[in-house]
Amino acid sequence: MFETVILSLSVYLLAVVAARLLRFEQRRADGARQRAIGAVDRLLPQTQCGACGHPGCRPYARAIVEQAAPLNLCPPGGVATLRRLEQQLGGVSWRHAPPRAHTPALAVIDERACIGCMKCITACPVDAIVGSAGQLHSVIAQYCTGCKLCIPPCPVDCIAMTSA
Repeated sequence: MFETVILSLSVYLLAVVAARLLRFEQRRADGARQRAIGAVDRLLPQTQCGACGHPGCRPYARAIVEQAAPLNLCPPGGVATLRRLEQQLGGVSWRHAPPRAHTPALAVIDERACIGCMKCITACPVDAIVGSAGQLHSVIAQYCTGCKLCIPPCPVDCIAMTSA
């Protein structure tokens, strides 16, 4: 009887130790994965434009690290971002198709039609549109990434994309 109790207690203690070691290893792996996601996220342009098919740069970085998403899905980042991602991830060029063609675009606001509603300003993820309520808005060309997020909220359709 005593041997059975000792054996049961030993098995229980081994199970507890194994569970704690497993939990420790999971936390360590989660920390490493979060650091990798952060490193990839810092390489992305932070436009949060969604052109990659993800709701922002951090979710795209997560998809790259956790799901081996293609590296060439960021049009605002272009080839420079693609090369930095390859370098960060060990030159894994097999993880993406050749960079897709992206014609740089620039938002242009029609001055005659703009009503100054500021909806485009709040939609712009990189603060490339300036203006104040009831006044004409303008696009700062060097900051515009061509993400087109300013077009849908415009109630008077005064924003067009042109080649940069």
